[in-house]
Amino acid sequence: MPSVRSFEVGDVDAVADLFQRLLRKSAQPAGDDLKTYLRALFLDLTDRDPDIRSRVHVRDDGSVSGFIGVLPVQMEFEGRPVRAANCGTFACDDRESDPFAGARLLRDVLSGPQDFSFTETSNDVSTDMWRSMRATVLGPYSLEWLRVLRPAAFALEAAAGRMSALRLFTPVVKAADALIARRGGKSSWISYTPLAGKADAFADVAVDDEEFATLSQSFLAQYPLHPAWDNATLVAMLQHAKRKALHGERVQHAVKSRTGKAIGLYLYYGNPGGIGRTVQILAAPGQESVVIDCLLRNARERGLVAMRGRTQPILLNAMIGKKCTFLHASSTVVHSRNPDLLAAMTNGHAFLNGLAGEGWTRLIGDRFG
Repeated sequence: MPSVRSFEVGDVDAVADLFQRLLRKSAQPAGDDLKTYLRALFLDLTDRDPDIRSRVHVRDDGSVSGFIGVLPVQMEFEGRPVRAANCGTFACDDRESDPFAGARLLRDVLSGPQDFSFTETSNDVSTDMWRSMRATVLGPYSLEWLRVLRPAAFALEAAAGRMSALRLFTPVVKAADALIARRGGKSSWISYTPLAGKADAFADVAVDDEEFATLSQSFLAQYPLHPAWDNATLVAMLQHAKRKALHGERVQHAVKSRTGKAIGLYLYYGNPGGIGRTVQILAAPGQESVVIDCLLRNARERGLVAMRGRTQPILLNAMIGKKCTFLHASSTVVHSRNPDLLAAMTNGHAFLNGLAGEGWTRLIGDRFG
């Protein structure tokens, strides 16, 4: 009879194969790089809370047919410790012969000892499965924001994803964007012009992992429900986040006043001519708009054509007036039997997504040899 059990070292090869076939849509066999990373991420990092583990679905013959990658997260809610299960990678084979395998796998994870479970990468099928188990979709956390910086180049980049030969027109679109920029004026929905403002009074500087981790702690305190990371844990996560070859070069900055006090942080990936992907924006209360402006200016100066990222309720007001478009690609979903925790999340008082989700791992945005 099919069963569900904890992920073990002996399952790594089978899980890597599932990841490669079902999530990366690749016919190439999984390499050692991916296998090593799955072991490091889902076995070595779970030592912080050995009771919250990744799970595998096993067929009658003992072979692995499904996997949910689970990372334990130590959280804090109004000063009290809370255990969370960050449910990321979800892959299940044999959908026709065993259509309930995924449900059995998810139900087993949700019945664990954690105070709440969550995911930020749920597709429509997975979201329906979570909902059937009385989970809640967090709408304000489930949107992607998009800000076009260079309209002609953005249109070309979006189209070239399906027809690479279109990149031959790059010189033409550069000229078009240069003409738009020379016209100046206010930013619009399809173009971006940095204007004088509060951001001019702040310095936008690169910071290393240690400084980013240290500064993050002060910005997390404003959320009643937030990760209780120590610096060593956050630095280790940022080390994982160094490589995202599919997304581009990493940019990790702090926004500081003239006295050197940090008012915010941002972390994104992107190359000139491409669309940047923001993993995290953190800001002191009331300074969100300035930090977002600094991020957009930096991206434009580096030659990116657009920026995108995941929303957080605390950032939405600051994005009004910045001509961002909002789209839905995947959902942030939570499951908890604790009404106070659930209320904090549904009311936007929780720090979720990005570094508190799966966005910092190499599984999102990196190549594996």
